[in-house]
Amino acid sequence: MSLAVNRYELGPIGTNGYLVRETPDATEAVVVDPGDAAPLQSELERLGARCAAILITHGHWDHLVGVADLADATGAPVHMAADERMLLEDAARWAPAFAQLRPYTPDVLLDGDETLELAGITFETLRVPGHSPAHLAYYADGCLFSGDVLFAGSVGRTDLPGAKWETLVDSIRILADRFPPETTVYPGHGPETTLGAELERNPFLAELRA
Repeated sequence: MSLAVNRYELGPIGTNGYLVRETPDATEAVVVDPGDAAPLQSELERLGARCAAILITHGHWDHLVGVADLADATGAPVHMAADERMLLEDAARWAPAFAQLRPYTPDVLLDGDETLELAGITFETLRVPGHSPAHLAYYADGCLFSGDVLFAGSVGRTDLPGAKWETLVDSIRILADRFPPETTVYPGHGPETTLGAELERNPFLAELRA
């Protein structure tokens, strides 16, 4: 049985946030990348689900806008890469002023290669740098929350501080080698896709097909 995944376009630039539940009637949910807290709180109430945990793929501001408000409102522990924690803890330094990003100290620091048991779901963490230095992806039950590493028809930007094209390609290769092609990819922006579809026709991944 696949997970129940709800996608929401949140915040100033429509960043994807996800509510992930073990089943459609589960009473606990995991939130991935809360770009705005209020809509997610409304959805949790509508679904009758408690937020059990907040997972952050990486420290770019558009994925963090709702973290502090959602964590304060729900008491859910925030999970984030240890090496990018400063982007949330010292938000005023890193985020644009219009984002109104409140700082927050993550509760659980990750390096990648952890196993997390949350809301009845087993998540694997993977360190997939390239778009950001300590970017994480989360995998559970055929679903890959890829953040800004891989999109439908595109890949993450590498013209940002700490980003590198060769490293990004290596990270996507790791994902492709580890998970089957039918794996559903839930990216940080845009629609869902599958690993197989992107490996077959994503124009940025030609070198992985060579």
